[in-house]
Amino acid sequence: MVTPPASFTTPSADTIAEAIQRSRSARRLRPFTPPPEIGEPLPRRVPVVIVGAGPTGLVLALELSAYGIPVIVLEKQTQASDGSRAICWSKRSLEILDRHGLGEALRERGVTWNVGRVFLGADPAPLYSFDLLPIKDQKFPAFINLQQYHVEEALVEALTSRAEVDLRWQQEVVDLQQADAGATLTVRTPVGDYRLRADWVVAADGHRSALRGMLGLDFSGRTFEDNFLIADVRMRAPFPPERRFYFNAPFNEGRTALMHQQPEDLWRLDFQLGWDIDREAALSPGSVDRRVRAMLGPELEFEYEWVSLYTFQCRRMERFVHGRVIFVGDSAHLVSPFGARGANGGLQDVDSLGWRLREILRNGATPSLLAGYEEERILGADENIRNSTRATDFMTPKTSGARALQSAVLSLAREMPFARALVNSGRLSIPCSLRGTTTISPDVEHFDTPGMEPGSVALDAPTGTKTWLLELLGGRFVCLVLGGGEPASLPPGVDCLLLGRDFEDPNGLVMARYAPHGEATYLIRPDQHVAARWRAPSPETIQHAWRRSLAVS
Repeated sequence: MVTPPASFTTPSADTIAEAIQRSRSARRLRPFTPPPEIGEPLPRRVPVVIVGAGPTGLVLALELSAYGIPVIVLEKQTQASDGSRAICWSKRSLEILDRHGLGEALRERGVTWNVGRVFLGADPAPLYSFDLLPIKDQKFPAFINLQQYHVEEALVEALTSRAEVDLRWQQEVVDLQQADAGATLTVRTPVGDYRLRADWVVAADGHRSALRGMLGLDFSGRTFEDNFLIADVRMRAPFPPERRFYFNAPFNEGRTALMHQQPEDLWRLDFQLGWDIDREAALSPGSVDRRVRAMLGPELEFEYEWVSLYTFQCRRMERFVHGRVIFVGDSAHLVSPFGARGANGGLQDVDSLGWRLREILRNGATPSLLAGYEEERILGADENIRNSTRATDFMTPKTSGARALQSAVLSLAREMPFARALVNSGRLSIPCSLRGTTTISPDVEHFDTPGMEPGSVALDAPTGTKTWLLELLGGRFVCLVLGGGEPASLPPGVDCLLLGRDFEDPNGLVMARYAPHGEATYLIRPDQHVAARWRAPSPETIQHAWRRSLAVS
């Protein structure tokens, strides 16, 4: 049982049902605006239609609007998500959002954390702790915790000032027909149907994707036989902002449990329940209240914000690009919530997709460029699924051998650092390395810079009192030159960023992280992945790597 602060003495009188209803009714309803296409005999043509206004679809709309590409976003619902849903936003997600002016504001609003603690049984002392940001002096922390509806509200607000984006609520796609040069969507509204003709359609409509069904597509993978209860409760608790994971929790019948702090005195509680349960009974107010109070104690005052029971799958589509329809986020792949890989993986999808659509729609690249998106994000999905599956198998062992392994590893973890690496309470989301993919140029020289090899995300570092390297890179192709002169020529659309001319390295961290043994030149893609690196490349070498990143032979 968690020890409550002595100042709280009485339980809340709110029922679960009342709290959930109050939470949902407080969400901002978005008005329906009749679209101008109603009654038009021919469909209107637009470059991109995004179906789904969750974080993945909204971030892609921001990305495309930054490139000046007109976008229509269709959302069948009337408001942001009910309940917290996704709450853990990784450093990489914050870096992506920061390119659109939202990273700092969301960090300030969220709960920052870098440390996780693992507990075992009734012992109040942690089995061990771990730091998710071992490399310090970066703009953003390893994670912030912030309710998904707050992130969505911030994204919607940012999109209101983007003339390129038309965000439409209560508008549901009910039919999709493809042709070589585009796709035609039939959209249902409260006042009638209309049609849109899109060069590209992006399916960001979630794990129950209607567009996936319209194309007769499905997932393959594994469904896990276990149930988990989420309870978001509002309380004032004495814990630091960190991830607290419990193995063999005595307050949860010896099963696992998880605790995360969110803003506004909100806490995420997550309980493993087992597979063979009465789901209706498990969601009853009495059952939920008994479980939560067993964890928090009888005297801690709290209110329910959101309660949900879930099972999960680790599955993905065989391919993510189908003609003129591109799948992103949960519509393309599913993982367990342990490890915060769902929403963060979706943002990495659109980070890889956005600049490619720009190259196709603005710079004349061929649709074959999307093969790189599919290759990279299938690699990322498989890595997320692999880690998610391993975490779930370790956390919820189903065989005597798996239980023996878990017990042995946990018994050694307190004293033996090697065993801690084997404890899997949900490997936390990090960007997937693209090393070995067809669009990344491998090293031809030796570099002693772990984590900065081609295919990695560029590592941040301070470049002045209030400036950071990733801010300077932005969302463009950049030739980053450290300790050398500017190349004689660069490919079209590639900017040069020269140390000493364009930025400073006051603490020496840029050189330490990128070129510890002398000069180096990096080609950085618009999604801030390292496309190639050299000590002193020729213009022809840079041109070759740039063409490879664009899938140009």
